[in-house]
Amino acid sequence: MKANMGSADRIIRFIIGALIAVLYFTNVISGTLGIILLIVAAVFILTSLVSFCPAYVPFKLNTKGKKN
Repeated sequence: MKANMGSADRIIRFIIGALIAVLYFTNVISGTLGIILLIVAAVFILTSLVSFCPAYVPFKLNTKGKKN
């Protein structure tokens, strides 16, 4: 599992995941949609912490950049 996410991508995913989690736990979003969004938030936070997004692999995307 090689890192394929850059720092900007990781920060954006973490912020979106945290925002969705806060909205869910403050009951702004609820029900089935809330649970689905909470799962998406957990995936965003997890992928931002490990710097690897499995959805990028089939498309050969890499936002990390290249080392010189």
